[in-house]
Amino acid sequence: GRLLSQFGIETPQFALHEHNEKDVVDALVERLLGGASIALVSDAGTPLVSDPGYRLVLAAHRAGVPVSPLPGPSAAIAALSVAGLPTDRFCFEGFLPARPKARRDRLARLRSEPRTMIFYASVHRVQDVIADCDDAFGSGRPAFIGRELTKRHEQATSAPLGELRGMVEDGRIPAKGEFVLVVGGSEAPEKSSEALSEDRLLTALSAALPASKAAAVAAAVTGKPRAELYRRLLEL
Repeated sequence: GRLLSQFGIETPQFALHEHNEKDVVDALVERLLGGASIALVSDAGTPLVSDPGYRLVLAAHRAGVPVSPLPGPSAAIAALSVAGLPTDRFCFEGFLPARPKARRDRLARLRSEPRTMIFYASVHRVQDVIADCDDAFGSGRPAFIGRELTKRHEQATSAPLGELRGMVEDGRIPAKGEFVLVVGGSEAPEKSSEALSEDRLLTALSAALPASKAAAVAAAVTGKPRAELYRRLLEL
């Protein structure tokens, strides 16, 4: 601000912190809708990563205001900073396996992950990755996809997974460039009563049957994938 003021450019500033963010978001969004440009700047690294700003970014998305990141230390952090998803805890999963079965198995293990998840997707597999995430996590799971972030043809879209899947399939999000997918974590309890019942079933079956047979019987009873139940039995 001090540098720009030397050239006669007014840059009103104020501090945004965790105690005032709820109160000032509406006023800031009104200014954005009125044509103003606002820069969210942190003095301790990338904004929103252990810093306030999540509510403001989410409100801007909901109001249809474009939100664009400045280049950061990585595409994952740049995407996370504008995704409008919780940033207090997140995990980076990188590129998912290329083989469909291995990819779906990985996503099945992440179904109950409570943290925000970050994935990379190549242009050749982005449609399959979005479709598999939609199937694994559900169409209503909040998500964000960043295409060509910080580049000329940047596209940043925040929407439930089912909507993002449709946008990729019909070309509204074209299969061109580099992609980062950010998916909201599960809100379900880490250990549900259903999971506890499955554990008891697996434990009882394994006392009388080989592990592979026990998993097959449990899959027939619960409807869950045999491979997923087999891995859980090995953990138990």
